Formats: sequence, C-alpha cells, structure tokens
Amino acid sequence: MAQKENLNLKRESIFKKAKKELKDEIYSYNKKYMDFLDESKTERLFSKNAIKEAEKKGFRPLDSFSTLKAGDKVYSQVKNKALILFVIGEESIENGLNIVASHIDSPRLDLKPQPLYESDDIAYFKTHYYGGIKKYQWVTQPLALYGTVVKKDGKVINIAIGEKEHQPVFCISDLLVHLAAKQMQKKANEVVTGENLNLIVGSIPVEDDKVKTAVKEAILKELQKKYDITEADFESAEFEAVPASKARDVGFDSSMVGAYAQDDRVCSYAALEAILKVEETPKRTACIILADKEEIGSYGNTGLQSRFFENELAEICVLLGVENSELSLRRALKNSACLSADVTGAFDPSFPDVFDKTNSSYLGQGVAINKYGGSRGKSGSNDAHPEFLAKLRDCLDSEDVAWQTGELGKVDVGGGGTVAFMLANYGMDVVDCGTPVLSMHSPFELTSKADTYMTYKAYLAFLSKFD
Repeated sequence: MAQKENLNLKRESIFKKAKKELKDEIYSYNKKYMDFLDESKTERLFSKNAIKEAEKKGFRPLDSFSTLKAGDKVYSQVKNKALILFVIGEESIENGLNIVASHIDSPRLDLKPQPLYESDDIAYFKTHYYGGIKKYQWVTQPLALYGTVVKKDGKVINIAIGEKEHQPVFCISDLLVHLAAKQMQKKANEVVTGENLNLIVGSIPVEDDKVKTAVKEAILKELQKKYDITEADFESAEFEAVPASKARDVGFDSSMVGAYAQDDRVCSYAALEAILKVEETPKRTACIILADKEEIGSYGNTGLQSRFFENELAEICVLLGVENSELSLRRALKNSACLSADVTGAFDPSFPDVFDKTNSSYLGQGVAINKYGGSRGKSGSNDAHPEFLAKLRDCLDSEDVAWQTGELGKVDVGGGGTVAFMLANYGMDVVDCGTPVLSMHSPFELTSKADTYMTYKAYLAFLSKFD
C-alpha cells in the first residue's frame, strides 16, 4: 500500500527535533565557518583563503593542465578576486554542469583615490561607500583597514590594520546627543550623509611650525616609514574599511552567528565546503562560482555581468578535447542547472509589517528557496520554472536537507536582486537558494547555525546528486 502523502506543508525549527549527532555537526561546521569569516574580511582574502583550502583537497590551477579528464579538480582565479572551482564529471560537458554561484564582495567603505586630509588638527580618510548600506550604522564603529597598494614599479604592498588587539582601529564620529536636537528630526537617510563618512586616522602633528597641515604630514611620514607608501601611491591602491569585530556566538544557547559580511560569505563558504566534499567523481561536472561586484550590480571584469565564467568554461571545453569547443560551450551553458547562492531576508518579529508571514523565510527552519526576487511586479527577477523546482525538491529531500520557501518582503514594500538572471541569460535553469539573514547589510548580521549548515548540505546535495 502506498504511503499516505501529507496534505499540509509543515516547517519547524531544525533544533526542535535535532538529535545530538546533528547538533554536533551543526556547531562543528559553524566553528570553522566563523574562523574563516574572521580571516576573510575582503574579497581578495576570501579568494586567497579559498584557494589554500582547495589545494589541500587536490585542486590545481587551470593553466597547469594540458588536458582534462573525469575526476580532475580545477580552479581559476580572476584578478585576485573572483574564483571558480570545477570537479570534472563523468558525463560529457555538453550535458551541462551543476553550478552554485555566490558572491564574495560585501557592503563596506572604500577610500577615495585621494583620501587623506586634515581639518582642525584631526587627520581623516575620505570614503565612498560600496553597496547598499544604512549610513548611520557605520558611525562610532571600530573599523579595520585593508589595502592593496601597487607602486609604479609593480611592487605590491598589502596592508591590514585593526584586527589584532595590539593594533589601532579607525572610526567615524557622530554628533553628541546633547547637541543633536536638529539632527534627530532628519530622515534616517539624511542623518549621516555619504560625505560625512570620514575615517579619523590621527591627531598628532609633526614638530614643524612651517607645515600648515602638520597632522596630515605626520600620517604621511608614518605611512612611508611603515609601508613605503607616499600620498601619490593612493592613486593605484584599493583600500576597504570594514568592521573590526570578530564573528561571535549569539544568544544564551549560542544558536546564532553574528558577524560582518555574512551576505554573501555565508553562502560562499557553504559552496566552497560543498565542492571540497565532492570526493567521488560526480556524474555531471560540479562547479562553484565565487563572484565579485554583486553588491554594485555585478559590473566590471570580476562581476558576473562580464564573461569571465564563460571564458574559463571555454578553456575547460578545449582541455577536455571536445570536437567543436564553441558548440560544446553553448550546449554546456544551456544544459546547466544553477543555484544562485545568495542570502534572503529572514522574518523579523521586531518589524513584522514589511513581511508576508505566510511567504517568509524563518530563522532556524533551513536553507531558503526564492522562486523569484526583484521588486514590484517581479522587475529584474529570474522566475524559476516548476519543472526545475520539482527536481530540486526531490534532490534536497532525498539528502535530508531542511529547506523552506519565501519572498523578500511584501509586494511593493521593497525587493532585491541577485546574479540569478545573469546566468539564466545562458538558457540554464536557475533559482535563488541561500541562508535567511537578520539585519542584512548591517555591520553585524545574524544567521541561525542550523540554516548555515543546511545551506552547505543543500549545495553538496545539488553538486553531487542533482541530475
């Protein structure tokens, strides 16, 4: 007799019925995840650290291969930022790949090309915020500074200040509440303007009465002494100011992760861990994309609106020795299946008015699948087909993955975009699948440890088993 099918959909907290073995797996996974977050505060560092982990598992750079065969593990880094990893499958590449595509850039404050100035005996760095932020959240925060400076002779200088206890941090001042009556009447997006997001970097002047900007001069001397940097070198440099805080357990039960940049490094780390766990040769080629620039529209040659993924896959086709590499490339892209691995907004009980409770993702109930995103009338959205979703449901259920569906808030309240539509442009099936997050795009985002683990399990199931 056939088993009776449940008529009602039921989702509940993973922790509610989780056995000790599952809880141990959840907490063990999140310990590694949190440590990786602390070491990967920028997209350059994430990419670099991901390569270290991949090489331990036998991955080699694409340009080290003269031919490719099933079982080979390959990576390709783009401009020291974006990264692609492949495990070559048994089937012809023309049958398509299983792809998990995430992004490793996050909202932050970048330094302007000429950032250093002095005002009233205080030295500052001017910044230009990157991605969608609530600007008032970034004032009075201890900030670390990461930089890559390339001098005219090609010498590269990497800088990281503010993460270690003995190092100084930087911050942006805010108006004291005693004098803020007028400020407090402003709209939230006007309380702090972009041009007010200036980092305080010093206040001791050089001992020279002839120098008009003596504090600025002192900072320049310090930069030259410690890092061999002049003011002109900022013109070929990249500096990011990010929260100096570490990833922390949240709650009496330590059930949540609080950290900067979980959008989208929670999904990127899960994708990395998943492909590293693809031990056996998969039937279809497994691939993860760790892209840059998603927070500003995926532009530039490390963003997915460029052709960097297509270019690297073309190389794969050639090394596999297919007869017509261009035709094989087009077929591979068209026949692929993809999870757009990006976070979604978790239902927040403190702000219920912006959510549709029936169609929200909830903290602790598993990885979230969003059939579509965009805003208003699904504008700017990929809308996944039910045939693809049915196969994905079966794949996740067969591997005991806890998952849920949802939308990013009520219709007409807001919305957001991912890389899904860019990959769907190739003809492949794509759906958004990622971790629910509270306080998204803030300096301290919250996730459930159960959800972060189930995100990893979902990606592993998809890379290994989806067909």
